Amino acid sequence: MAADQKKPAKTSKDYKGFVAGVFSGIAKLSVGHPFDTIKVRLQTTDSTRFSGPLQCLVQTIRHEGVRGLYKGATPPLVGWMFMDSIMLGSLTVYRRLLAENVFCRGLTPHHPAAPSGSSSTSSSLPPPPPEKEGPIAATSHAAAHLPSYGHGLAGVMAGCTVSFIAAPVEHVKARLQIQYSARKTDRLYSGPVDCVRKLYGAHGVAGVYRGFFATLLFRSFFFFWWASYDLISRAARDRTSLGAPAINFWAGGLSAQVFWLTSYPSDVVKQRIMTDPMGGKLNDGTPRFKSWWQAAQAVYREGGAKGYWRGFVPCFLRAFPANAMALVAFEGVMRGLP
Repeated sequence: MAADQKKPAKTSKDYKGFVAGVFSGIAKLSVGHPFDTIKVRLQTTDSTRFSGPLQCLVQTIRHEGVRGLYKGATPPLVGWMFMDSIMLGSLTVYRRLLAENVFCRGLTPHHPAAPSGSSSTSSSLPPPPPEKEGPIAATSHAAAHLPSYGHGLAGVMAGCTVSFIAAPVEHVKARLQIQYSARKTDRLYSGPVDCVRKLYGAHGVAGVYRGFFATLLFRSFFFFWWASYDLISRAARDRTSLGAPAINFWAGGLSAQVFWLTSYPSDVVKQRIMTDPMGGKLNDGTPRFKSWWQAAQAVYREGGAKGYWRGFVPCFLRAFPANAMALVAFEGVMRGLP
């Protein structure tokens, strides 16, 4: 009976990651979307339009105002809240499942506080040493003992899970971000709902999910993000006197930069696919790419190896503050929830 009573308590905290992820999404979008707009515009145009991120920023504000930096913000505002909820919620679940079922050897026993009215036998046992809470607000005792590469594997699994939501959201966002006209009447899409409606009307579900494989490939690099997040968190906890929020801030920002250093070329190819004309009833031009490999070749053909890193500076600058604040919000809410 005691074992049966413990199981619900172990899994009941899984909801925390999904709730905390909503706050992570809000923080991430508020800080990061202007950087993302500059990044996408640099990724999807040739070098004759913008010489670099600063010129792109100046021209965007001059012709479209500050609101131009937040073009396409509506789908990711809703999308990031939903995506971070799914991604971080599933991450906490996968961490626990991997810790309890794959990396369970050497797991130290967990001794919850004895309830009042416990038997004299259990009360006579010596009290276990107190467990030190780490900077990562894990959903279970087991997840706190997961090795760093286990966190990386959980990240890959969470990335695959959230890709089913992220692919259409990022597809719509990218198509809205490359509409340069300040007048809505001159744009192909008047907004995110109109974009989804036209994509679905012309190409069905496959049209809305264009770039799904590229999204899966890009998010497989979550391994490096969450493995490095754990490594940095452990190092900061053991070698500094920083509190948990400060550790979350630095680990969140630095691990996000590790992620982008490893994944950025795949993101460039993904953006090319998602902004490629789809043709047909959309009348937006002639499609150029039939596969991921064709898009990757086009990037190299047009810009050489440097083409895979076009737009990297605003992305790298965005990665630290946006994800640092997102992880502070996420871990803070995780610690605050019952």
